[in-house]
Amino acid sequence: MSSGDDGLYRAPGYPRAPVTEPTLLEKYLRLTHEALDRVTPAPPPRSFLRGASDDFLAMARAYLADAEHFSAAGDPQRALAAASYAHGWLDAGVRLGILDGGDDDQRFTLFR
Repeated sequence: MSSGDDGLYRAPGYPRAPVTEPTLLEKYLRLTHEALDRVTPAPPPRSFLRGASDDFLAMARAYLADAEHFSAAGDPQRALAAASYAHGWLDAGVRLGILDGGDDDQRFTLFR
């Protein structure tokens, strides 16, 4: 992997692909906010897995806050990456069954 002028690393042969379409970032921020609003912890409050679900939610909230910060700072590439990480934590939690996303297969990858 090589480093570009912007300090970001990318595989050789892959040019910089800037996020120039504001609606792309807006779409993923909106989807991630909606996903965060929909999920709830699945395990019982005093179970070991409840701690894991709380951790997944905390990570998603932290990455979404980072996304909002990067977006406000004019850094759409990092904002989109952070929003993607946030949604990834939520999606993984739903897929594992430690977060409940209902039957929403538009925002989450459901097992069945």
